[in-house]
Amino acid sequence: MKVITDIKAQVKNPTRCSIYLDNVFYCGLELETVMRHRLKVGDQIEPEKLDEIQFDSERVRALDKALSFVTNSKKTQKQVREHLYKRGYTEQTVESVIQKMNDYRFLDDGDYAESYAKSYSKTKGKRLIAMELKIKGVSEESIQKALEDLGDQTENAVSVAEKYLKNKPKDKQNIQKCYKYLLSKGFEYDVAKSAVGRIGEYEDD
Repeated sequence: MKVITDIKAQVKNPTRCSIYLDNVFYCGLELETVMRHRLKVGDQIEPEKLDEIQFDSERVRALDKALSFVTNSKKTQKQVREHLYKRGYTEQTVESVIQKMNDYRFLDDGDYAESYAKSYSKTKGKRLIAMELKIKGVSEESIQKALEDLGDQTENAVSVAEKYLKNKPKDKQNIQKCYKYLLSKGFEYDVAKSAVGRIGEYEDD
């Protein structure tokens, strides 16, 4: 058993309350839910019971929040999870929402990875795209598939390099700086070397 040590109205949404068990934030609940279940400071309760209360009363609301989150742009499962956890939903509620969104194909990390890679391939190299997708929770398999579909990035690297060198003398020093810039943008070593070689004379250090 744990003790409800505080019930605070949330600043950004006064209709929701933050529930604290043993002085640690546990979850968020609608004020109506708190009142209906007569939850109050000092009550002893099993965390699993609190999970059930939230799940029964808020899974539809949590799904609405998740759907609104993905309306304007695609999101990964990890991003949706984090979005819901930040709003105080419990693991049971969050996983229920993720499962339902997967069932209706509102979430597809593979599709997200392909779209993301295609969108940023003109300004970023495969190494950087892969790192960013990994941070967003995309699986290694989906990342590799998305990168394979990009093909050779030399032309994109040349475009980025030309933009970097615009209004700069194409001397050895600037070519070297451009090469390092392409690496910082995630382009592979051979791609970066080939790109700067087409613009000016490049020599390995």
